[in-house]
Amino acid sequence: MEAKRQFNIYLPADLVQRVKHASVDADLSLSVFVERALEEHLRRLADDKEGSS
Repeated sequence: MEAKRQFNIYLPADLVQRVKHASVDADLSLSVFVERALEEHLRRLADDKEGSS
């Protein structure tokens, strides 16, 4: 298992609430939910970059 590190960021309050609710709805911890969302976003960016080359 890869070591985890804390990463503090500032987000709009409404976005934080939406993410918290979405993680509960998905039955995931907030950390896992955000990790998956970031991984998916980065994967899409990489796919878009490869597709435009």
